[in-house]
Amino acid sequence: MTVSIDFAAIRSLPAACVDVGGTKVAVSVADRRGLCGQLTEPTEKRGTNDALARQVVRMIGQSCQSAGLAPGDLAAVGISSCGPFALRDGMVELSQPNICGGLAGPQRGLPNNWQTAQLEAPVRQAFASATCTVRVENDGMAALEAERRWGALRGVAHCAYVTWSTGVGVGLCVDGRVLRGKNGNAGHAGHSFVSDDEEALCGCGNHGDVEALVAGNAIARRFAAQGYADAAAVFVAANLDDARAKAIIDEACRVLGRMLYNLVIVLDLQRVALGGGVFWHHRDFLLPRLQAQLKGRLTALTDSVELVPAGLGDKVGDYAALALVA
Repeated sequence: MTVSIDFAAIRSLPAACVDVGGTKVAVSVADRRGLCGQLTEPTEKRGTNDALARQVVRMIGQSCQSAGLAPGDLAAVGISSCGPFALRDGMVELSQPNICGGLAGPQRGLPNNWQTAQLEAPVRQAFASATCTVRVENDGMAALEAERRWGALRGVAHCAYVTWSTGVGVGLCVDGRVLRGKNGNAGHAGHSFVSDDEEALCGCGNHGDVEALVAGNAIARRFAAQGYADAAAVFVAANLDDARAKAIIDEACRVLGRMLYNLVIVLDLQRVALGGGVFWHHRDFLLPRLQAQLKGRLTALTDSVELVPAGLGDKVGDYAALALVA
């Protein structure tokens, strides 16, 4: 997918663009040439709770070196991160279910007992120059900003971005205003309760929320015993006309579709852009099933609503961080 961005018109360059996810961290540098020095690593989850922040700082330095820049040349650092966020002395730390093992306990199998993972404070300390700005925002909100600036939500005043990936994240915009909330956590609909299933444990400690049932890693946990090693295996089987795999996907779409329906009727949305690894790689299979969950329900609120693939495709994460500092 080709994305047309006028990098010469962005004043806060060069900028480091950081995408922190529950599975991987991606870093690149944006300058007048576009995105350069792209690096990806598995998200650090071992050691002390500043390990992730130290990883981000190191990767920014490596990305700068690859792009032929010095870290001191940066005018801005934009960090688009999975949440939820907790604030300590006004700085963002991650209280993130797929990173912090102390939230749900040992049964989730994460190799740490963190309640939070440090992020903003160590990055600000590393890039303390008065000429370098640092902005950290929830990845759903950052992706929403990118889609509103360059993607499928341009010119839409009442909209949402939803990612279906390792987790389920949301960014929200009503009356042309992006919603942030008291700690920058607006949009965490992935942790809304939809089931009483005590076997569906989310990393946040909830049983039976949206993420516990349909997130990419939840599908693997719930159905590995049935022969589906991960979410991709379920889709491979469904495309081979495996009835059980199709039923798993249909149920996942029912759960996520109801979350989408709830967002639409509560906020009176016009358009929802969908991205994330689970959705994007299987969008032709999933989109009509999700659309069917809205069709015919409370038509005064849902008839004119569009569910569309993200305009920035699988590059949403890269451009989400850039949108924060552009």
